Amino acid sequence: MQAAGGLDFRQAPPFFVPLRFFLTAPVFLFLAGLLLFTPGAASWQRWSPAILAAVHLVTLGFLAMVMMGAFLQLLAVVAGAPVARPRLLAGLVYGPLTLGTLSLAGGFWLSDRWLFYPALTLLAAALATFALAAAASLRGAARNATVFAMAAAIFALAVTLALGLALGATRAGWLELANFVALVDLHATWGLLGWVFVLVAGVAYQVVPMFQLTPAYPRRLTRYLVPLFMVGLLDLPWAQEARSAWPGDAVALFLAACLLVFALATLYLQHRRRRRVADVTLDYWRVGMACLVGAALLGPSGAQRFPALLGILFLYGFAVSVVSGMLYKILPFLAWFHLQSHTQAPAGTIPNMKSFLPEVRARRQFAVHVATLGLLLLSTLPGGPWRYAAAAGVCLSALRLTANLWGVWRLFRAQGGRSG
Repeated sequence: MQAAGGLDFRQAPPFFVPLRFFLTAPVFLFLAGLLLFTPGAASWQRWSPAILAAVHLVTLGFLAMVMMGAFLQLLAVVAGAPVARPRLLAGLVYGPLTLGTLSLAGGFWLSDRWLFYPALTLLAAALATFALAAAASLRGAARNATVFAMAAAIFALAVTLALGLALGATRAGWLELANFVALVDLHATWGLLGWVFVLVAGVAYQVVPMFQLTPAYPRRLTRYLVPLFMVGLLDLPWAQEARSAWPGDAVALFLAACLLVFALATLYLQHRRRRRVADVTLDYWRVGMACLVGAALLGPSGAQRFPALLGILFLYGFAVSVVSGMLYKILPFLAWFHLQSHTQAPAGTIPNMKSFLPEVRARRQFAVHVATLGLLLLSTLPGGPWRYAAAAGVCLSALRLTANLWGVWRLFRAQGGRSG
């Protein structure tokens, strides 16, 4: 089945391959919300055990879980290079990623170095297996801007994993790193900018015009943005090691400018969309792009002066918003597509895409998400009950997201769909 935008779903993996990742991810977001209730999260200090645990629950448990599930789908329908034996690969990645993330979060929260042993082993197995399988598939993929961004994101994931293993080994007492703090910053940079942003940008080249009915991204942007951004990421540590602070600041400003260009271009394309119909996915992306603009404008100085504000804008405001919006579009579409392709239901009896996830349910969760974002931003101010309200908001938003996604799966099953 060839879809608009050049996506070919004939090689799509079985529904259960991405489904297990999508349905599990919001649980980790809920756990991160619970940690924000604890006294250790009160000051938003980056070295707080509760904050470290919550951040990794969001990045590994929510973002990586969804992005890996979507990646397995994209390899087939965008790159035309499905992974061999997708059920086996999903099983090899899903279990270790789930248990490894829980172990890592527990190790941070409890300050228990023994929990880092299974965490490092499981996460190394999951992420390395995924990266190697994805890289092998991409070798035979069609060449376009999205495929290049996917390959760059896999490279960034490998760098993030290597740095994370070194840092985790230090936490476990296996290594001693003299430049520990600098490596933490580098680990976060490659994970958030290299893996998360680059993959989102590459996917956006396809899904924003296709699902949001916008004009295509400018050709120069899709051709040059990610390559130049990756050059900047590769140059950043060397520039920061220079004797003068100027090279490092210049590269960091360049990376911030790339974020700003992508966000503004996306907002402009959304403004020019062909059909002015309310769409919660579009609203999620608008919130995400607005937060990315805010994070870019804070720039390098924001990391030093307002680290909590910058982290909330990028991690929750941009990344969680955009990934949630993609879930609300991709999962109903996959459920509808697999029913169309793999059941014997008479024509006209299969529900349309909007029936799988009614707009009113998604819109209620979106309202909670936006309110939670505001509360998280307020919680960076001293005093007030904002942190507890924000923690409750994260939990409620995650529960509503979970209910909505499971509702898609229940309707799929009720219509005779088989996820395996």
